[in-house]
Amino acid sequence: MLKTRLKRILVVAGVVVVGALGWTMLAQANATHDERAAAIAGAGTSLVRGGTGAPSFVPVTTNFGFNWRDGAGGFECLALVPSVAAGKPGSGNFDTNAMYVTGSLTSAQVRGQSAVLKGTATVTGLGAGTNAPFTATVTRGGPGATLVLEVSGLTFSEIVLEGEIRF
Repeated sequence: MLKTRLKRILVVAGVVVVGALGWTMLAQANATHDERAAAIAGAGTSLVRGGTGAPSFVPVTTNFGFNWRDGAGGFECLALVPSVAAGKPGSGNFDTNAMYVTGSLTSAQVRGQSAVLKGTATVTGLGAGTNAPFTATVTRGGPGATLVLEVSGLTFSEIVLEGEIRF
């Protein structure tokens, strides 16, 4: 009788321990808190989808760079457009500063293959202002990875052409 009772207690304790371990592993796999976002970095050149938008669709390239480690980081993004109209010599030279975003990151969360970076920035050109809150949602990888920047009420959906985003 005592052996049967001891066996039951051990089986129940084993089930509880295995269940607790499984729950802990699932919670870590689905975590989106800063501890999962230990190091996030990226730099490169991107193309803004749709450029300046209708009706002219002037192409826009960006040079971007960001890093997050140990609860702090920075973000830079320079948007360039051609100074010459499409179809004319030099129209493929991205030589005019349309917008510059420079700021500090205040949080980062990894969500599967994406990371969400938040902070405040100084913005010049389009959407100019100081202490402007921004969100940058990035996917990991090299060319073809994405960066979506939301700042000053504007949203820029970008495709990485050169460089890498890693976390």
